[in-house]
Formats: sequence, C-alpha cells, structure tokens
Amino acid sequence: MMKNLTDQEIVRREKVKELEDLGIKPFGDVYHPNSNSKELQEKYFDKTKEELEEAKIEVKVAGRIMTKRRSGKAGFMHIQDKFGQVQIYIREDEIGEEQYYLYRKCDIGDIIGIKGYVIKTNTGELTVRALNYTHLTKALRPLPEKFHGLQDVEEARRHRYVDLIMNDESKRIAFLRPRIIRLIQHFFDSRGFVEVETPILHSVLGGANARPFITHHNTLDMDFYLRIATELPLKKLIVGGMERVYEIGRLFRNEGMDSTHNPEFTTIEAYQAYSDMKGMMDLTEDLFKYLVKETNGSYVINYQGHELDLSNFKRVHMVDLIKEETGIDFFKVKSDEEALALAKKHEIQVKEHEKSFGHIVNLFFETYCEEKLIQPTFVYGHPLDISPLAKKNDQDPRFTDRFELFINGNEYANAFSELNDPIDQKERFEKQLEEKNKGNDEASEMDTDFLEALEYGLPPTGGVGIGIDRTCMLLANVDSIRDIILFPHMKNK
Repeated sequence: MMKNLTDQEIVRREKVKELEDLGIKPFGDVYHPNSNSKELQEKYFDKTKEELEEAKIEVKVAGRIMTKRRSGKAGFMHIQDKFGQVQIYIREDEIGEEQYYLYRKCDIGDIIGIKGYVIKTNTGELTVRALNYTHLTKALRPLPEKFHGLQDVEEARRHRYVDLIMNDESKRIAFLRPRIIRLIQHFFDSRGFVEVETPILHSVLGGANARPFITHHNTLDMDFYLRIATELPLKKLIVGGMERVYEIGRLFRNEGMDSTHNPEFTTIEAYQAYSDMKGMMDLTEDLFKYLVKETNGSYVINYQGHELDLSNFKRVHMVDLIKEETGIDFFKVKSDEEALALAKKHEIQVKEHEKSFGHIVNLFFETYCEEKLIQPTFVYGHPLDISPLAKKNDQDPRFTDRFELFINGNEYANAFSELNDPIDQKERFEKQLEEKNKGNDEASEMDTDFLEALEYGLPPTGGVGIGIDRTCMLLANVDSIRDIILFPHMKNK
C-alpha cells in the first residue's frame, strides 16, 4: 500500500496512527477562531510591547503551519490563514506537556488552532503566546520547499490549492477576481440594470460565431449545445419589457487554447432598450474607468510593460485604421472581386467562406491593425458579413453599427446597435446557413424562436459583451488567462 510513498509521506501516515492512539482525531473537529492575521495587524500593530503585556488580550486563531523552529521546551511557528501569517510562541510550561508533545510532533502543512494572548517580541513582531494548542488536520503530503515552491508554472496551475498556499501573488489574484465581479455588478445595478440567468443548454446555435460543444439529453432525446453566448435569450427579455438586463455567466467554445483563450470562460452581456452602439461605447468606457480606479486608484496602469491610460478611449472606424496601416481605402472598394485581388496582392490567406468584401476587410484588420492597438481603442464599423446580429449602418449598408474594444492588442468588449428587424434578421441567418454549408463551422443556425420574438417588437436596443477573464487579467497585470481562472483546462500529462 505504501510502496509509492516517499519517506516523509510514510512518516506522516504513522503520525496519524499515533494521534489516534492519543485519542485525537487526525482530521479534526469544529473550531471557532475569533481573530485572524489581518485583524491582529490592524488592531495591535501600533501597540507597544508593554501595552500588550499589560492588556492581556486573548484571541483564538487558526491556520496552516508554514514555519517551525524549536529549542528545548519553547518554540516559534508561523500559521497562515486567508489573509496572511501570524507568529505563534509556545512554551511547554504554559500549554502543558501533552499539548507541547503535539507541537513537537507536528509537521509543516498541518492545520491547527491556537488560543493565546497577543504580545510583541523583542524584535517587534506581533505574536500570539499560546495558552492552548489544538490539532485540527494532519497534512499527509509535505508542502514544496518554501523558497522554490512550485517553480513549474504548469504544475502550479494543475495544483492550484498548493499554489494558493505557497504563492502570495496567486492568492492576491484569487481574491481580486471576485472583487472585480462584485464591482461590475454594482456598476450595472446602480444604472438600473437587473441581473438575470438564462439557460446554458441551447437547442439552436446562435448569439456568436464560434464552434460549440455538443451534448445529449437522454429524456428528451435531443442534442444540445453548451451556450457560446447569452445574447439571444437576453434580447428576448428586452422584447418582454425588462428594458435593462445583464448576465454574468460561463460560455463554452470548442476552439483553440492560448494565453487569452480557455474552452470555458466568463463574460458579462448587457442590453439596454432605447440605446445604440454609441450608448454602449459610453457605458463600456465608464465601466472600465470605474473598475480601474476602484482597483488601482488611478486611471494609469502598467500592464505587461506598457503604460496604459484608461482615462482616454480612442474611437476609430475599422476602414480608417486599415487605411492608416496599408494605404488601402476599403470605402472605395466596390466588389468582392476587387477585395479578393487586394487580399491576393498582400498574401492574405482567404478560406472558401471568406471570399467576400466584408470577410476580407476583417482579415486586413486582423493582419495589419489588431496587435498595434495598445491604448484603449473602440474600433467600430464592422462589415455586415461578420456581424449577423448588428444593425446595418445607414450611410454604408456594407458595414454595421458595431464596435470592439481593444487594449494592448486584445479584444475586451464587443457591442452594437442590435438588429431588431425580423425580416433582415432572417436574411442574415440564411446567409449564415450558406456559410455553414461552405465549411464555416462557426456560423450561426436559424433560430426561429428568436425571429418570432423579434416579430413581437424589439425596441431600439444597444448591447455589449465583455470578457471578464481578460478584464481581470488587465486589472491584475497577469499575462495568461490560466492564471486568472482558478482551475483552467489543461492537457493531460
């Protein structure tokens, strides 16, 4: 049974038996700490050693043993809770021989409770002087060596629980992400939006262009897609008169993985009746300014070597950006054939379903412009061919009233004036079906229920989708989505 265990793991298992023989549960009972490392610092850091000795402040703390040093019948240890570490001072003549024996036999990684009073050592470190030692949980595996920790980043991601124990930066990110989500909720709630939940299992593929995961429901004997977007159900709620709705939820896309893509990820989508693309620009800019000021204290942040100023968001048409980089003015390009000739001249690879004006404009943008958008930039005017759910632009119907927000070369938000013409929407769905037949496995399907909802009347509406993982990466100064998601998907070893 123990043939694959290390010497340390064998010894720790023997200690489990020893604890049981002493009548102590190795995997413990309830314990009620009334203080923690953060509270101790906040309340008592400014107190002198003499003031604390006189006050005799009694506390109960609990945590994982991270250091231990013993000399004869006294010793020190540090235990770690969710906020940080607190030093413990233990003397045999104060806690008794039996409890001191437990201290002597404990291992780094064990979880314990300490009742004692707050003191300061001669070096000025806040410490709890133990009056009672309680064993809570025996750690059967040793922690990584403190100064090397989990040096392999992949191992840290696979064993996040160990990473959180050993790495203060990982713990900072783990607590920052939920705070950012609460800030996002507060922002939208304060503007009259209501948070809703919509289905994760969809019978029709829609709301975005992406390859789905497919599953099967046995009772209904139906295939379902794990949702690739929350868009269409949310717009049905606008039809129903809810006027301002948002959803924070997981999406699933069966696509590639890299530093900014994970198969399941989190977005917020928000829809506002009687608004449009420009209203969504203002809303998105206000949100990002609010988030960065609340988490950073300033609109200027350093992200992966770039100083980014989020007090100023540029707004520019996609065609104008392409012209800046290549000299080509796609407003003057009048046919698919002319666009294809330009793609060939510039050695841009065009797939069968991309042989149209709109797709080629987008390919030029992705090739020449996207990665150069370092400062916050709203790129608007996306071609009709790649925007099946956005309103056509009144001045040039080859384009739509849609924008994407780019920061540091990455997309953070996608928004548009929502298409609310059911006749036009049906034609767009039919065009998507043609693309699917040509090999575009990311194309949408015909959603007849959504078309029926539009026929009841969708008011003029603005909608936006924002990637929460990427936003958290930006605010935490993290360069990989796998470090902002607690349990990212990874290849098997």
